[in-house]
Amino acid sequence: MEKKETYNEAITNLQEIYDDLEAGKIEVDVLSEKVQEAARLIKICKDKLYRVDEDVKKIMEEI
Repeated sequence: MEKKETYNEAITNLQEIYDDLEAGKIEVDVLSEKVQEAARLIKICKDKLYRVDEDVKKIMEEI
């Protein structure tokens, strides 16, 4: 069973990819792979933020 990344793990990994890109540490041979990984991490973060937003809206409606 695959472990789901937390929001903080995804953000940390995304920041590492971004920092490596900015510093020119990512070689052309792996650039596509890193961009795909970044896109996957962004999707994880967006999904988690959307779910939290929906949960908070539900809670606020119940008050």
